Amino acid sequence: MNSTTTLCTTTANSTTTNSSNNSTTHGQYHPVLLAIYSVVLLIGTISLSLMMHIMKSSTTSFTSIAVLNLIFTHFIFLLTVPFRIYYYALNRWGLNPWFCKFISAMIHVHMYMSFIFYVIILITRLMTFYCKAEQVASMQKVHALLGSAVVWMVVLVTTPCVIEFYYGKDKEGDTHGEKCFHFGKNINDSVQVLNHIISTLIIVVAILLTALQANVLRVLYRKHRKGCTSQQDFGAQLKSLCFALIMVICFIPYHVFRIYYVAKISELQNLNEVFLSLTTFNCLDMLTFLGRRTCSRCFPGKIV
Repeated sequence: MNSTTTLCTTTANSTTTNSSNNSTTHGQYHPVLLAIYSVVLLIGTISLSLMMHIMKSSTTSFTSIAVLNLIFTHFIFLLTVPFRIYYYALNRWGLNPWFCKFISAMIHVHMYMSFIFYVIILITRLMTFYCKAEQVASMQKVHALLGSAVVWMVVLVTTPCVIEFYYGKDKEGDTHGEKCFHFGKNINDSVQVLNHIISTLIIVVAILLTALQANVLRVLYRKHRKGCTSQQDFGAQLKSLCFALIMVICFIPYHVFRIYYVAKISELQNLNEVFLSLTTFNCLDMLTFLGRRTCSRCFPGKIV
């Protein structure tokens, strides 16, 4: 009888200890994530507000429509960031489980949509340099608007369906709704292969476009030398290089890690959240448009 009681007590203590250790491990990166998302929300909101003020007076070219789509993508994602801050501050979810899946999925939607619009902007800029201007001019505003409508319709239709039927079906043993953003067990063998393909594609495309954009600036610099900074084309291509570098800095580290992560999900789930959060720093990309001329638009009469 005594031995049975002792065994039960030992088992209960072991369970409590394991639960405590899991809880500690689960929240070990929450202070870091809280800081990252707070910075992204604050500076991202400021940069988007300034950029919207600038875009009011800009022409509706093919590239500017792509930039507006990028701004809207950031805006939608920033609406979800306060819920992430709430979760990492309290270390518990406590809201609707489906809403947890939605907030979790939106960071991936934001990353891939941003990547698509970066690629569109960079290819358009490269075409103005490598191809004839008439070919770029043939892409009318109507085509850009129709393309944008199609992209967003696909996103609006597919995202809820994926969240409802495929995303987050197994929440790694959380039966009380306390945890959120932990859906690693949903990644089976076929999804692992798809992840490897997507991550590899993003890495290759980002590096290739960055190399091409850097070559454009090299050619323009050799052509104009000291007068290159006064050339409008050079300034536009320089901003495109900034977009390319943002892709490299924000997206490549995560996707390199993800190739390794999908093979060892249980061990790297928490670290994956940190790498994923670093991709959200691309919300600050609109700061690349801020310069002396931009500041004079936003604050007329205050720039000396």
